[in-house]
Amino acid sequence: MGKLQSKIGFHTSKYRADGSVEEPGPIRAIRQHSPAHTGAVTAVAALQPDLCVSGGRDKSVAVCSWRSGAVLRRFLGHEREVTKIACALDSNRVFSASRDKTVMMWELHGSSGPSQLFPGHDLVVTGLAVSPDASQLCTGSRDNTVCKWDIETGERLGRAAISRNLVTHLCWVPGESYVIQTSEDKTVRVWDIRELQVAHTFPAKRHIQTCCDVSPDGRFCLSSSSGTSGEGGEATLWDLRQTRNQVREFKGHFQTTTSCVFLPRGLVLAPSVATSSYDSTVKVWDRGTGACLASVCLEGSGPLASLAVCDSTTLLCASFNSRIHVLRLSDGAEPALEEVAVF
Repeated sequence: MGKLQSKIGFHTSKYRADGSVEEPGPIRAIRQHSPAHTGAVTAVAALQPDLCVSGGRDKSVAVCSWRSGAVLRRFLGHEREVTKIACALDSNRVFSASRDKTVMMWELHGSSGPSQLFPGHDLVVTGLAVSPDASQLCTGSRDNTVCKWDIETGERLGRAAISRNLVTHLCWVPGESYVIQTSEDKTVRVWDIRELQVAHTFPAKRHIQTCCDVSPDGRFCLSSSSGTSGEGGEATLWDLRQTRNQVREFKGHFQTTTSCVFLPRGLVLAPSVATSSYDSTVKVWDRGTGACLASVCLEGSGPLASLAVCDSTTLLCASFNSRIHVLRLSDGAEPALEEVAVF
């Protein structure tokens, strides 16, 4: 995908548990590959151990090797920008939502066109979740509705509308028939997909909830907040078993936090989460204490849009500067986060 180049010029900081900041380490070269998209990258997700899938303002869905930066497949069919991407890990099916009010399914080894179409929302589709076995699909929109679909036939099996429920994100609870949903009405909802009913609503936050994720064991939920000038922008940890109150907040971003993910057990000794923000930073947090363990500023990236976990040491971050950044989490009791490649 074009000549491999290098650039110099990013900084990474290591945060100690006591809140002090360690001086940045030596500057390293960042591998540069040809961009996967011609416009802003709005969403990225891990597909297989070495593959990721992304969507952007160029209306396309790209399947890439995140190790080499090579675009292996490109799917075309949406009439407006792609807003969300979802897939079941190790599945051959990819789902994309768009401002054209539709959701499309693509086959990794099929044609370049969609294999299934899911129309039915009245406004931009802003939430997309697929069950871990890739048998069920749930979508949400700014039209205040959440829908569930038959993946094989494209038939809409249910539709629920709640006033002022402008959906911002959806994620599936592993091993359960529940979906977590964030909204512009500042709440986080838990949906029982079997009857498409709200099973629980967490206490409203002070700011719009922009994204959500669920821990691999299905016990905890994470949500992120909008913000500006250091007000808001936190991520919030919720206990799905004790659903009355939040467990912890992670504060440190200066603008809207756009994405939040649980990190797998690996080189980070403590259970941890990661967040990305409009302030161009990605941060890793200690889940138990709320302390910032590591942070990296992606200079020149513009606002950051989406995070994806590839393995225990690698994160992908989609940005509005038309690029996907590859981030590496170093080992040790005090981990450091650094950018190693971009495509």
